[in-house]
Amino acid sequence: MTARGIRDEPDADDLDVEEALALVKDQPHPGRAGEHVPAPATGADSPDDQYTGDRHKGDRHGGTDRRSDGRNGGADRRSHGRNGGGDAPGDSGRSGRDTRHKATPWPEARAIAARAGRARAGRDTTVSVSLTDALGLSLAAPLTALTDLPSFDTSAMDGWAVAGPGPWDVRETGVLAGNAEPEPLSDGEAVRIATGARVPADTTAVLRSEHGRTDDKDRLHATREIVPGQDIRPRGQECRKGDQLLAAGALVTPAVLGLAAAAGYDTLTAVRRPRVDLLVLGDELLTEGLPREGLIRDALGPLLPPWLRALGAEVTSVRRLGDDAEALYTAVTTSEADLIVTTGGTAAGPVDHVHPTLRRIGAELLVDGVKVRPGHPMLLARLKEDQHLVGLPGNPLAAVSGLLTLAEPLLRALAAHPVPERYSLPLRDAVHGHPHDTRLVPVVLRGDQAVPLHYNGPAMLRGIAAADALAVVPPGGAAQGRETEMLDLPWATGGIGVCFT
Repeated sequence: MTARGIRDEPDADDLDVEEALALVKDQPHPGRAGEHVPAPATGADSPDDQYTGDRHKGDRHGGTDRRSDGRNGGADRRSHGRNGGGDAPGDSGRSGRDTRHKATPWPEARAIAARAGRARAGRDTTVSVSLTDALGLSLAAPLTALTDLPSFDTSAMDGWAVAGPGPWDVRETGVLAGNAEPEPLSDGEAVRIATGARVPADTTAVLRSEHGRTDDKDRLHATREIVPGQDIRPRGQECRKGDQLLAAGALVTPAVLGLAAAAGYDTLTAVRRPRVDLLVLGDELLTEGLPREGLIRDALGPLLPPWLRALGAEVTSVRRLGDDAEALYTAVTTSEADLIVTTGGTAAGPVDHVHPTLRRIGAELLVDGVKVRPGHPMLLARLKEDQHLVGLPGNPLAAVSGLLTLAEPLLRALAAHPVPERYSLPLRDAVHGHPHDTRLVPVVLRGDQAVPLHYNGPAMLRGIAAADALAVVPPGGAAQGRETEMLDLPWATGGIGVCFT
């Protein structure tokens, strides 16, 4: 677990819960069980990709001035421009007032990240992949039937193919699936047939095995009435050649792979996985053994790659750079990934090299700090027209917050994955909030309620390790029973993400 938040988040994250409680304990709001909690504020409920709320609403002290910010996601163009300059988070000291003013509201930050991904999506991102490699991708072109399904009349059951009224004389040789086209039947004739086998021409119906019997002369009799066409799957019943089976943008699930194979496909045209380079920063990080002598274990190196893969990315490299400004500059400028993710170094301390590196290469800061706890000093920058960088705080839970706030919407758009349907659940317990910022709190889902978990500080992973989702707690907090937006974790949704493809 890293402790980089000591220098990454000097303005409040390391004191998140304690500071928030101290600031709001005198603002009572009755919960259902008589508990006094901060009055929930509004302004954090806009859709990720359609933020339309008033940036000042519910955030008088940490609002964003439209006159200076415009559409650049909270970075003042007069000071930043394309060179990514300006005051880095933390420059204002522990009060953090200037930083909070510049920071982007959480819903808007997610919308900016999604727009950045959509602007890149579709540019040289289409690939032809085998069915075995297509799971979890999005179709880049409609899936059109290459043949009729079924491509011939087939038996839906084991039994007999019969022609005309019974009783019937039964042929000695039956018809199995995979056999060549059988000889036509004549009236009064039957033949044993297996499920999936081609039905002989002139067949009236298929008589199920349990609905027929033979007499002492080996003639077949029906024990139930037969309806013409019974238990025959006619050619083209599911689709005709040329029919559109799925639209472009559909997620390739195991069922889609089966449909594609049945329709005659060996390969699919899909949107390739976004490529991600992960750069882990910090001289204090160990990769094995127990923490010792001021050194701590790197938690983000093991945590982030599988999480990024669960979000649909291809992790092309994981590099541990320490606190080396030149190594960071070289890694960023030589990367060919669609997205570079860094951990730590996003503040303005003596070894926080992310902002200086972005200024040095002339990057455009789209988001420079977000009004969310934990994870306030996260950032999103455009390095090139087709390349972005997400800077995550070094504290583990703060880094997860940054991952879900900025990297997830960007990767989702790059991969052309559908926007998840938003949903809310009532909180079983009241949750204290930050006075000005959104809070992301690990929860477990129990029935129709979300249960907030302890150990949710920015440096802690104990809560998120047990969680099913993160509750999006608006500024001011949420009372017991309040309907609160949930962010599902990939392995808890039961969807394609659980495969970590």
